Amino acid sequence: FNLTGILYFPKVKSNIDLHKNKIQLYCNQVYVTDSVEGIVPDFLTLLHGVIDSPDIPLNVSRSYLQSDSNVKKISSHISKKVSDRLQSIFKNDRKQFEEKWNDLKIFIHYGMLTQDDFYDKAQKFALFADTNGKCYTFEEYNTLIKDNQKDKEGYLIYLYATNKDEQYTYIDAALNKGYSVVLMDGQLDMALLSTLEQKFEKSRFTRVDSDVVDNLIVKEDKKDKTLEADKEEALNAAFKSQLPKMEKVEFSVITQAMGENTSPVMITQSEYMRRMKDMANIQAGMSFYGEMPDMMNFVLNSDHKLIKDILADEGQECAAVVAPIQSEINETEKQRDKLRKKQEGKKDEDISIAEKDELKDLDKKQEELKDKKESVFAEYAEKNKVLRQLVDLALLQNNMLKGEALNRFVKRSIELI
Repeated sequence: FNLTGILYFPKVKSNIDLHKNKIQLYCNQVYVTDSVEGIVPDFLTLLHGVIDSPDIPLNVSRSYLQSDSNVKKISSHISKKVSDRLQSIFKNDRKQFEEKWNDLKIFIHYGMLTQDDFYDKAQKFALFADTNGKCYTFEEYNTLIKDNQKDKEGYLIYLYATNKDEQYTYIDAALNKGYSVVLMDGQLDMALLSTLEQKFEKSRFTRVDSDVVDNLIVKEDKKDKTLEADKEEALNAAFKSQLPKMEKVEFSVITQAMGENTSPVMITQSEYMRRMKDMANIQAGMSFYGEMPDMMNFVLNSDHKLIKDILADEGQECAAVVAPIQSEINETEKQRDKLRKKQEGKKDEDISIAEKDELKDLDKKQEELKDKKESVFAEYAEKNKVLRQLVDLALLQNNMLKGEALNRFVKRSIELI
């Protein structure tokens, strides 16, 4: 077959700029159509330009395009020519290719996601850009990180960020650890991650703010220095009481030993849940994940001086009030255990209504006592300006402090200064 034409990648600023039917098809310089699906591979229908071929009749129908052998050859030929040309530019003028990468990558990623043949060719010139702006081929980047970013199971961990400014603190912590972080801020980058995890051997992608830096790449089993259970409960309850009630956001407070020089508080979100929600935004059939609340971890660094000071002060301020409540809780727990042991092995119908009611009353009393104890910690937290300041700093760092809460934070900051 005979084929001539010019195709070019349009400069794209957003998804709104992406339009199909910008390629015009001609037969011996006579216009035929701009609906080139079937003639041009789907991922290239976003390109602009013209194609002229005498082997395509003037009266083109969709059924003809789907069945004609010449059309299929043309489609394959166009895909090959585009990939060969991109490879040639990359090889002969890599500097120019890297400068144009941000404009090209949505088209290349689309092709890699939809055509295995194109992926095989594109993996030689597709690029990762790290957070410092340096570009690497997939093979080059693998060589860069393979010695320092493998976890204890032998998986190579690719750390990534989606926004350099919003995730700066997490990026900085990873870089200070000696890790490299790639920037994945393109429209199709989240979809591409899953494909790359399947294509790359024994590899995972993990966002830098999905966990504290020491847990991003777990290289060995370690026993964290943990607080005593009652102290951890008191600390977590105090901080949890000061976390805001936000629409479609749920916080879990956890305590970890992260080193005295690491931030006293930070907010993380699991890689799995974030990935599912990101995919729900671009993939049909995953709306279930999109409707789920964001599950955020509010992490307290038990090694930091500020957290230690709050814990010590909370113990002094609350001990006298909490002690009798805790005694009641312990006594109630003994009664519950005794009653459960008595009912062990019995069928439900053999347990008297009085015993069932007694256990139900004890369960209710236990919950009320726990709520009462937590309210003591909440009252303490409300009066502790440093604690509230730490909560707001973590929220502010994650762009979650706004409106009235932000105004209160500013006023409190001035008072503390």
